[in-house]
Amino acid sequence: MTKLPVLPSRFKIASGTTALVAWTLVVATLVGSHAMDPISASSAAASTPVTSPAAAISPNSPATVSSRLPDFSILVEQYGPAVVNISTTQKAHNAVAELPGQPGDPFYEFFRRFQGPQPDAQAQPTRGVGSGFIVSPDGYILTNAHVVADASEVIVKLTDKREFKARVVGVDKRTDVALIKVDASGLPAVRIGDPARLKAGEWVAAIGSPFGLENTVTAGIVSAKSRSLPDGTYVPFIQTDVAINPGNSGGPLFNLNGEVVGINSQIYSRSGGYMGLSFSIPIDVAMNVKDQLQKFGKASHGRIGVAVQPLTRDLAESFGMAKPQGALVANVEDGSPAAKAGIQSGDVITGVNGKAVEDSADLPRIIGEMRPGAKATFNLWRKNASREVNVVIGEQQPDRVASAPEAARPAGGKLGVAVRALTREEQKELKSDGGVVVEGSSGAAAAAGIQQGDVILAINGETVRNVEQMKKIVDGAKGKVALLVQREDARIYVPVNIG
Repeated sequence: MTKLPVLPSRFKIASGTTALVAWTLVVATLVGSHAMDPISASSAAASTPVTSPAAAISPNSPATVSSRLPDFSILVEQYGPAVVNISTTQKAHNAVAELPGQPGDPFYEFFRRFQGPQPDAQAQPTRGVGSGFIVSPDGYILTNAHVVADASEVIVKLTDKREFKARVVGVDKRTDVALIKVDASGLPAVRIGDPARLKAGEWVAAIGSPFGLENTVTAGIVSAKSRSLPDGTYVPFIQTDVAINPGNSGGPLFNLNGEVVGINSQIYSRSGGYMGLSFSIPIDVAMNVKDQLQKFGKASHGRIGVAVQPLTRDLAESFGMAKPQGALVANVEDGSPAAKAGIQSGDVITGVNGKAVEDSADLPRIIGEMRPGAKATFNLWRKNASREVNVVIGEQQPDRVASAPEAARPAGGKLGVAVRALTREEQKELKSDGGVVVEGSSGAAAAAGIQQGDVILAINGETVRNVEQMKKIVDGAKGKVALLVQREDARIYVPVNIG
């Protein structure tokens, strides 16, 4: 399991170049008691305080003001047993011990020549802790993908102290949802709610294992809905002020009716702990993924092959639109489902199958939830007029790094990257006859901003065709080199000082 990331720049939230504050979303990796846990907040909770789930008032009831606070004790008593503690173990990496002495020292030279670097005998397996909840009496449990991903062993502990070894049915890192299974029957299970009925200000409660403290209950209100977060384009997160800490990841978010409305998933934090901003995966999104994982062992997400950007009021006016509503198409991939359907750069997608696209963040979510091969009707605004086109949804491909067929190899010692060659399919997708994928960076490359997943296409104008050729180019270079890098849908030049 990886260590807790130190505020990576890709988790900073900023509005263009004029943002005054950069927020950092810390995604829980759950390494021991130092892991950050995400949260999912969704609730059909009533706006009026009640003393039991059964007494909850309909969200459609007129809002009332009361000095009494809600009592969650009956909710916890009835549904708390369906919440589980999850502990994971990941095998130790092949750590290498440092050689004794200093270069030039006889002992150092002896070990270097005749023994070489030795495996570190002190390396220990990584252990983590998280939460989950039982969704069916026959042992299916929902949690976060980051809680169980890459774990060699998963142990589930119930409130009655029973423990089970769990099998990972499947994980979907794009939504951070995972399904695991224990061999048992007659287990207590949660009830599933409807996040669509949530309203800001409604009371919700979370149950989980923060810092390994099992069956801890925290409560708060829904702060906002449909939050778009970095690396979370497929999830319309629900924001709450429920206290979520390391170990809460994967636990349920309840409304006052005792229904699960979300999975606790992410928090905003500058300290690594709770700061009042928690984010949850709506349970309807999670259940859709759960059904796919249970049936196919993986989750598929639709794609149409477009890059979109927000539609500002000024742009809307220039397009002759009455209001800035929709997703502006900035680029269409050649041969993509969108291109085949006739969608063009400059089109504004305003709806899909009758569902309105309010802004650019809505489109990836809508398309991502559709099954590949499905037919959809898109509403477009083009040249001051509305029109419709039919699109056959394609399938989102796995991340390049995750599907790498070849192991990464160090290349270009002065550059500081580990890379692998592109497959033919990747070259075809990038329209390139060469290139290497960065699997890891350090030193000069990391300092220049080269990151995992980047594709290096050229160095100082010379096309990179394979790993060996790249190494020769770097070895023969001095001072600064210019790397042409493909990052997602953009190509940029990155200067790297190799000294």
